[in-house]
Amino acid sequence: MKKFQKFLFADLDDTLFQSREKCGDSAPLHAAAFLKDGSPISYMTPGQRAFVAFAQDGMTMIPATARNINAFQRVDLPFDSWAVLDYGGIVLQPGGAIDQEWLTRMQDAMQAALPGLQELAALIDAWAERTGFAGRARLIEDAGTPFYLVVKDADKIAARLEPIERDVVAPWIAAGKRPYYIHRNGNNLAILPAALGKAAAVAYVSACLRAQHGDILTFGMGDSRSDARFMAACDYAIIPRATQLAGLTLETL
Repeated sequence: MKKFQKFLFADLDDTLFQSREKCGDSAPLHAAAFLKDGSPISYMTPGQRAFVAFAQDGMTMIPATARNINAFQRVDLPFDSWAVLDYGGIVLQPGGAIDQEWLTRMQDAMQAALPGLQELAALIDAWAERTGFAGRARLIEDAGTPFYLVVKDADKIAARLEPIERDVVAPWIAAGKRPYYIHRNGNNLAILPAALGKAAAVAYVSACLRAQHGDILTFGMGDSRSDARFMAACDYAIIPRATQLAGLTLETL
């Protein structure tokens, strides 16, 4: 039987680790990601640690995350291959260097998308000013490149984001059939250009891997609706239970 190299593209937050509050009664917990001051912010349960050990015994794990370069560097997991960051905006080669071919492609697309993001940010901030909402739209950049907008509630009350999505963002996208899409999961409302996504970056990395190794098997793992796009680009999909994506698929059957 032919031997295939196996690669697992895995989302990080709420897939391989999460906040202490989301860990429930699992113990003992293992700190997996840290703030800039070195204090732990995300943890792995014993089951998650067992899964990572299982996956690494036969597969190469490749993160596919919204985290930027700095936040990814504060993740304490033994990744030593490619990495997909910034919702697919940045690809790191083995060794940690930015893949310049992919970055150039993204920079061209993101510069075209920037005026729309700036326009929408102004609309969101004006709405917040009128309604008394404390949050503001933030333009997320990495490696000198603007990628997407994010809005969060300062008190972590996710329901407060619903009217922003319903009354500001969704109508703005629909009115002009603008090439942007919404990613919403908990206290995180992100608006991304259509050209930005993990799926395209995962396809790019997979092509690089096939050029190097020949036939390969790819697995995708994620927790949210937006992860489904890159998971669908893989040969197999893995969905953690009790997640947004599980609720939309497995738990509704």
